[in-house]
Amino acid sequence: MDKIQLEKLLKIAEKREAAKKIEREMNAPDFWVNREKATQLMQKLSAINQLLERFDRAQEEAELAELEREALFAEEFDECPAILSVHAGAGGTEAQDWAEMLLRMYLRFAERKGFTTELLEKSAGEEAGIKSASVRIEGLNAYGQLKGEAGVHRLIRLSPYDADKARHTSFALVEVIPELEQLGDIEIPEKDLKIDVFRSSGHGGQSVNTTDSAVRITHLPTKITVAVQNERSQSQNRETASKILKMKLKARQIDEQKARERTLRGEHTSAEWGKQIRSYFLQPYQQVKDHRSGVESTNPLGVLDGALDPFIEGYLKHLHSKN
Repeated sequence: MDKIQLEKLLKIAEKREAAKKIEREMNAPDFWVNREKATQLMQKLSAINQLLERFDRAQEEAELAELEREALFAEEFDECPAILSVHAGAGGTEAQDWAEMLLRMYLRFAERKGFTTELLEKSAGEEAGIKSASVRIEGLNAYGQLKGEAGVHRLIRLSPYDADKARHTSFALVEVIPELEQLGDIEIPEKDLKIDVFRSSGHGGQSVNTTDSAVRITHLPTKITVAVQNERSQSQNRETASKILKMKLKARQIDEQKARERTLRGEHTSAEWGKQIRSYFLQPYQQVKDHRSGVESTNPLGVLDGALDPFIEGYLKHLHSKN
């Protein structure tokens, strides 16, 4: 990418205008009346100026490439922590095993990146795998890196649960939302909520120190469901579940208001044929293919061990090319 293309991608002209606007605000006599807002503007100006200086100095191909990659994480909320959820599709044990494989893939990705993770909820499958799980992931551009994972993931393999070793296709749905701090305008009437309490396993493992502390909240108008069981008390789990539900509703509200082509949380559609964003082939050949960006890998075991960078970068470039 040459510097003219990069200038457009980074929205340099807009950033120069934004810097001038902040500088004018700083000259106002009442600028420091709201100290918190003033500090945030100062930090924003500093970040803009650093980017502008790097762009103005950049001449070498390596410098331009580094700026190009940073530009991929310039969208609103990209810097936020991510709440990632995995849901098994239809197919019983096969799909539930696949959902657990995906959960492990994202935990390994986070580990490779040095991100911190917190398992919020994990619902075990009947025989193996998981029905669903949610995890909080925090790190540099966590949401920006993981937002493109939202959608249906398809696995094709020889089933380890089939006595005939037949080839099976399994589906799982991944949802990703940013952890938002500003949720004051989201009010949920109690009549719109269904709250269930269920038994969660203790920190010592399954069936160890089990208590009726896990909480599941269903928002009846939208059918959005959030379950949390990582805290030791029912009240803490309810508070966390309520906050995540508000995040999901806020993300939904933002989607509707701005009519974005790409949603913040991923479409919560049924996991079925024709809706997958990525396919993972373990049989009859080895391949992972992203159906949006066209990025492929012939090392599916590596991808399932968390090597997601080519797919993340490929999706973000594909996204920016459409804007």
